[in-house]
Amino acid sequence: MQTSVAVTFKADYMRRITDDTGIFQHTKFGVPDRSKGYTTDDNARALIAAVLLYNKDQDSGSLDLIHTYLSFIHHAQNEQGNFRNFMDYSRSFLEDSGSEDCQGRTLWALGFALSYSSILPDNLLNTCRYLINQALPHIEKLGSPRAVAYAVVGLSYLIKTPGALTYSFPYPHTPSTAEEKAFLSKDFITGLIERIAVRLHNQYNRTKGDGWNWYEDSLTYGNSMLPWALLRAFKLSGNAALKHTAKESLDFLASRTFAREGYYKPIGSHGWLLRGGEPALYDEQPIEACEMLLTCREAASVLQDPSYLQQADLCYAWYTGHNSLNLPLIDPQSGACYDGIHSSGLNLNQGSESIISFSIAHLVTHHG
Repeated sequence: MQTSVAVTFKADYMRRITDDTGIFQHTKFGVPDRSKGYTTDDNARALIAAVLLYNKDQDSGSLDLIHTYLSFIHHAQNEQGNFRNFMDYSRSFLEDSGSEDCQGRTLWALGFALSYSSILPDNLLNTCRYLINQALPHIEKLGSPRAVAYAVVGLSYLIKTPGALTYSFPYPHTPSTAEEKAFLSKDFITGLIERIAVRLHNQYNRTKGDGWNWYEDSLTYGNSMLPWALLRAFKLSGNAALKHTAKESLDFLASRTFAREGYYKPIGSHGWLLRGGEPALYDEQPIEACEMLLTCREAASVLQDPSYLQQADLCYAWYTGHNSLNLPLIDPQSGACYDGIHSSGLNLNQGSESIISFSIAHLVTHHG
């Protein structure tokens, strides 16, 4: 019998694996592994979690985390506007520019932070606007479907949030530098979202067929971001084709990830699911449950179908024991999240991606 257990959400663990540079990428069980350093990917996702934490408590500790993660992202942006990703413990970046997915994830985080403009200080919001403004010239060049999806989700917050596109200056300050005078154009952002979302939709139509309703010939990582992006693009554009593709592809993904026994089972990262094949059983990763939860909640709203909320609840229950092992992934002592489910049981490491994913899932479910 599948069961869930009550878990106590604790913000302490995420603070514990964050230093004055940023959040560590990996841990050895629960101790930060300094040899693995940091990534912009993790600090961007941590920014989302920290904003949600601050929205819940509005305490200085959460605001300090926001400052730390946003400072990391600012340092990660190169002169051309792209974001570097991997940084070693000596604070040296290991590449000139990160992956396309890194660019998209960072835009997601920055756009999300701007959607909380009513509670965040203007100086943080201005930093988010500046970083997005510098990155804009590169977005339409993104080729990775997931990078495009992350970017669409992030940019859509700018259109839906009043004041998100304009810099704020304390009276009686008058903008003087070119940097301060920079601004984001609503028409440009809207057009960009529609163009790259249609590209994603067209890729779907080229690939689907024979019962395979997907954008590629495989289901790998971050799958739910693709229909989520089209749902958000539909809300802005009213393009019914985007809505149809989002629903059809999300339902296909759900058919491959919700077990007949009634629990969520993400595609295993040890082999994924190739077209015409069977899904890999392991490893199940916490980030997949988080992103699927967010997508299903969006679908419930956009498609006006409460059954997607039930799927979102199953994604949350994956963390609390309603999963293929019937074991909770939350450490009751530390509040950390284990790194997933693999063939021999729980992965007892407790890295940043895992606790960030659970934190977002918990805060959106209980305080969103």
